[in-house]
Amino acid sequence: MRVGLISATALLVGMVPGLALALNEAPSLAEQVAAGSLPPVEERLPASPEVITPLNEVGTYGGTLRRVLGGSNDHNSILRIVSPQGLTRWKADFSAVIPNVAESWDVNEVGSEFTFHLREGMKWSDGHPFTADDIMFFVEDLLHNEEFYPNPPARFVVDGETMTAEKVDDHTVTLKFAAPYGTFLTELATPLAQEPVLWAKHFCQQFHPKYNPDVQASVDATEAVEDWPSLFRLNCGEVEAPNRWANAERPTLDPWIVTGDGYSAGSTQVVMERNPYFWQVDTDGNQLPYIDTLEMNVAVDNQTIVLEAIAGNIDMQRRRIDNLSNKPVFAENADKAGFEILNMTNSSANVMAIHFNHTHKDPVMRELLRNKDVRVALSLAIDREEIIDIVYQGQGEPYQIGPRPDHVLYNEQLGRQYTEFDPDRANELLDAAGYAERDSEDYRLLPDGRRMAFNIQYTGIEQPDWGDALEIIAQHWQDVGVEINTGSVERSIYYSRGEANEHDIMVWGAPGGLDPTLSPRDVISVHPQASWYAIPWARWYLSGGTEGEEPTPSMKERLALYDAFKKEADQEKALDIFRQIHQIAADEFEIIGVSLAPDLVGVVNKNLRNVPDQIPASWMYPDPGPTLPQTYFYAG
Repeated sequence: MRVGLISATALLVGMVPGLALALNEAPSLAEQVAAGSLPPVEERLPASPEVITPLNEVGTYGGTLRRVLGGSNDHNSILRIVSPQGLTRWKADFSAVIPNVAESWDVNEVGSEFTFHLREGMKWSDGHPFTADDIMFFVEDLLHNEEFYPNPPARFVVDGETMTAEKVDDHTVTLKFAAPYGTFLTELATPLAQEPVLWAKHFCQQFHPKYNPDVQASVDATEAVEDWPSLFRLNCGEVEAPNRWANAERPTLDPWIVTGDGYSAGSTQVVMERNPYFWQVDTDGNQLPYIDTLEMNVAVDNQTIVLEAIAGNIDMQRRRIDNLSNKPVFAENADKAGFEILNMTNSSANVMAIHFNHTHKDPVMRELLRNKDVRVALSLAIDREEIIDIVYQGQGEPYQIGPRPDHVLYNEQLGRQYTEFDPDRANELLDAAGYAERDSEDYRLLPDGRRMAFNIQYTGIEQPDWGDALEIIAQHWQDVGVEINTGSVERSIYYSRGEANEHDIMVWGAPGGLDPTLSPRDVISVHPQASWYAIPWARWYLSGGTEGEEPTPSMKERLALYDAFKKEADQEKALDIFRQIHQIAADEFEIIGVSLAPDLVGVVNKNLRNVPDQIPASWMYPDPGPTLPQTYFYAG
């Protein structure tokens, strides 16, 4: 039987120098050692491998874990199960960060310098040593190279200055910032901050002009590649893109490595095999992972993935099938298909957020969308209880955005304001805002004579419930004289329109319920692909004011507070800063929500062990990675 919700100590990390363990390995690797094609396990592991206490029991080797990817752009599903092998990682209960690739670290008194101690003898998946030189390669040759990073990632920039690095010795490196960076260790545990240990210097330097003077010849010979940075990314991958999983020759630190043609456009299946040099062992000295192979078929849509699940062809997954509407069909087919329902604690604040475009290119629409009274009216015009009952099977409660009610940063105003259904008040507010005049069909008119109408974009293939909810909202808003035209588009089209700032309203999920400081994009315009209410503001912030559009004074104040938050090493002071951010966002009321996000569901093979009963569901976590899938195994 699997145990319940993970406790803070459920996955203990043993890092005792000189710990005497009789090392063991998978039978397939032992065969390669016997044949002379692979070094003995003692030579493949670090001098002090990380010792993991499995959640429930020491496992046995073998088996294939099956998942299904949604199309050719579902690379994050791979990342979630392999887990980002960064310098730090989350504890399984999402409560704190602990060492991962780094064996330990020291922080200077002011919190601006982080010295990481690496594992002596640790190796990349091709057997080449992993050392401080690999981190220096990232910092000196990529992060500070304007051709590779015209704008360095914001997570490595403090006070306008990019992170630097100093090599202390082969297994020690210090990362330095211009000012204190209190959230740096937490940032490194997220899925988007693995760059310091993502790229193996000995392999990737062949695509860098500093180390290969003839790199332009390779650029010229490669189709669809314009320069050496694109050649580098094509072959070495990047943090969040399908190309990360496309090249089987690229060395990694992951528990499983891509085989064959990897993941790319047109892929029908992605297969990953165990990494013979993976650097963790269990308490009995067994090299992890237990499971031999990850096998991920590629489906054309989410309904196909649901069908694969109820046919018993998925061993562990919640991605793209986690909608509560699937729970009855999962329950009906569980015994026949040999799985149990996997319960996921929803980290999101809302099932759907309605992003009004405050940076609309049309000045008349911009004035309309920036009018707080208009947004309040449109919120009051929504009968959320009706949507919750019809679309979400009664699971949820009227809610806007922000931390969930049981979170330490919960702000009642941010979460609860204007959630009552009051169409009379909505009409009064719209009239008073200057939009009282109506056309022959009773729709309100804008000052230039156009009908008050909004085009709303959403990704219906992935989230059909958003389309269902929008149908109801369309009737609610029509009742107060507002027209909406909804359009379900493919995800890549959705992103391209949003990034081009060519939208009235975008619908997206609302993170920040359990991870408000990690996913603040709905209260601060910091995400260039998700702060849909003001993408140009996000670009302004991320570029240091050289791109995009200068935000409103209110947003600039929040961005300044966010910078202060990132520097603050005192946890209580940092939380107080974020409370200020949330209060300002509550007063501005820039986007609206529908319902507090209910827990999610997935499926898990009944014979798969060391999988918790309940797992946090969050991209910043990112589930199920921190539960250490390398410790999962099949019983019997």
